[in-house]
Amino acid sequence: MEPGAQDGIILAPSPPGDGRLADNIVLFGRALRKAGLKIGPGAIADAIEAVEAIGIGSREEFHAALCSVFVKRHEDLAVFDEAFRLFWRSRDLVSKMIAMMSPVAPDNREKEKPKPGETRAGDALLGDRDDRRPQRETPDIEIDARFTTSGSEVLRRLDFAQMSAAEIAVAKKELAKLQLPLDRVRTRRFAPSHASAKVDPRATMRSALRTGGALILPRFRQPREIQPPLVVLADISGSMSQYTRIFLHFLHVLTERRRRVHTFLFGTRLTNVTRAMRHKDPDQALDECAAAVRDWSGGTRIGETLKEFNRLWARRVLGQGAIVLLITDGLEREGVELLGEEMDRLHRSCRRLIWLNPLLRFDGFEARARGVKAMLPHVDEFRPVHNLLSLADLVSALTAGRADAYDPRRFVGK
Repeated sequence: MEPGAQDGIILAPSPPGDGRLADNIVLFGRALRKAGLKIGPGAIADAIEAVEAIGIGSREEFHAALCSVFVKRHEDLAVFDEAFRLFWRSRDLVSKMIAMMSPVAPDNREKEKPKPGETRAGDALLGDRDDRRPQRETPDIEIDARFTTSGSEVLRRLDFAQMSAAEIAVAKKELAKLQLPLDRVRTRRFAPSHASAKVDPRATMRSALRTGGALILPRFRQPREIQPPLVVLADISGSMSQYTRIFLHFLHVLTERRRRVHTFLFGTRLTNVTRAMRHKDPDQALDECAAAVRDWSGGTRIGETLKEFNRLWARRVLGQGAIVLLITDGLEREGVELLGEEMDRLHRSCRRLIWLNPLLRFDGFEARARGVKAMLPHVDEFRPVHNLLSLADLVSALTAGRADAYDPRRFVGK
């Protein structure tokens, strides 16, 4: 292997049979696997054959060949692009020497957030070189009553799109330990009761028949309380791709620990994945969801998909005081009038409609998009959903009821 190959840098394509290019592709595949992509030895061999078949005519063709083999899921594309940029960057010694000899001025610019997938790609490529990695401050550990164990304050506030592969793994474990609420609603049916609240005539007569009417003891009843159905409509379009998979892990936890959770995914069409989410293994559940959805990381047609849900599924799943969680950024460009009508119909069909929008992570968020303006008047709460803390607040709100801090009227008229 040539010097500097461990840094992922190649100056020129290797001649056939030399093996240096193949070695670097193997190293690149290992880095992608460490970053969270599902890559096996067969995929690495296929990548080498693909590069040999097309040759290296340009950087774009080389990128397309590796991407077609290594990227199996839409949400992995951002990680692959960042890893490709870091691994196959060109070596410019002159620029490096000038930068080393020039005086360094203090950088007073505002620090930009890393790109989605950059943290995971950087950790995979530079994970073994601790001297080159920036030292992170050790966060203070605090107790959060909404989780069963203590968690890092920094991790709970960290955006899902900026997490490394190791941090995402920890976040998934924290979601599995999340304590769900015991929210209940009264129904019109009754259950036996030992308290003398209301006499149950039928139960009293059935008890008297056992003794031939010689002994009549009153029986009592009370209204039955059940957990309301929870209906989730999650956006899986391209603009939501960095959050889709972690949201599905959260929905799998809800489905596993709560009865009557109905999950629907939508982009340009609506897909019911409730049965797939009932698998015990979360990875298997997510794989079946990905196989069932045909428009993953595609476009968005919120109005059309809500119309389909209201027409085919609303009467089936929105009974007994159902709560609807709508997870989307609301970036609808066409059919805004239809979107407003279907949102109004959905709002009137459920007991509570909560809109979860990852764009609310920005402090200066304003409802300027046409789709957002059309949806806001028809929701009960408008909440952010981008980190563990926001998901924990959502779980607590299912029991506590509506909160004034998330009133959508704050954004109406802006």
